[in-house]
Amino acid sequence: MEEQKNQKKSIWGRWWEPLRKWFYPAWLMYETSYRFYEYAQTVHQYFNTHRNDIGSYIGNTVAEILNTFCSGATFVGCSAFLTVPACFVLYKFFKEDNLSATRFEERLKVMF
Repeated sequence: MEEQKNQKKSIWGRWWEPLRKWFYPAWLMYETSYRFYEYAQTVHQYFNTHRNDIGSYIGNTVAEILNTFCSGATFVGCSAFLTVPACFVLYKFFKEDNLSATRFEERLKVMF
């Protein structure tokens, strides 16, 4: 019973434990930001493809402003509401010894 109270050491070694609380959130932020940048580029390409159709209603200058605003809003919105909270939760997960007080968490942390 006493063995279950202590956090087991990572299989990657003692040097990895202080680094993992920063590495995994940084990696998640990089990956999700890259994906959301691709989403923003897709929105931009959509507006460029339909520029003449949209421009006939609201004008080409306003269509370009709308294009820039919507692609920027896609990236900022996804980053603010998905990337930042997910990175914070992941950071707290590795910072605390046993955040959820379950054995599954202890087993999972040993692998990472």
